[in-house]
Formats: sequence, structure tokens, C-alpha cells
Amino acid sequence: MSRFTMEELASCRGADGGPLHIAVRGDVYDVGSARDFYGPDGPYHAFAGRECSRALALMKVEVKECNDRLEDLDEKAMKVLDDWIKKFNAKYPIVGQVVK
Repeated sequence: MSRFTMEELASCRGADGGPLHIAVRGDVYDVGSARDFYGPDGPYHAFAGRECSRALALMKVEVKECNDRLEDLDEKAMKVLDDWIKKFNAKYPIVGQVVK
């Protein structure tokens, strides 16, 4: 399994048909099979090449919310994030982990 720095992850935004990855709670998912959603022209392109745990928990598609800060979230938001993780695990392969 690969290890990704945040800079390496940022290079996986699907530009010019390149790799398309997102990270959730440190796991890096290959979402290339959903390029129409996460690719440069997709509605969720803000997530591409980023750690998007907070954004998913808050159900916000905003670059400013794409980070791993979860300490201030309530139980409901954490449940939403857990549900997203289950969906990602069922749909996309994990190709690595984010290292800080």
C-alpha cells in the first residue's frame, strides 16, 4: 500500500486523465471509476486530491472544509462520516494512506 504526503495527494486530481484520489480519515481511495463525479468537471471535484473527512461529515462540497479536523464535530456529523466511509469502502479501492 502506498503512502501519500498531502502534496502527493494533491497531484491526484484527475487532470489530463491522471490519477484521481481522495482521502477519508487518512485512507486514500482511487475514485477514478467515478471521474464524472470527482474529476475536473464533476460536481464533487472539490474533494479530488484532498483529505475530505470534514466536508463529508458536514455534507459540504467546499474546498475550505476539505481537511481532517473532526474534533469539534457532533455525534450526528460523525455518524454521517461513518456512513460515507462504508459507501467508499464498498465502492472504491483503498490505494494508500496519508502521512503527515
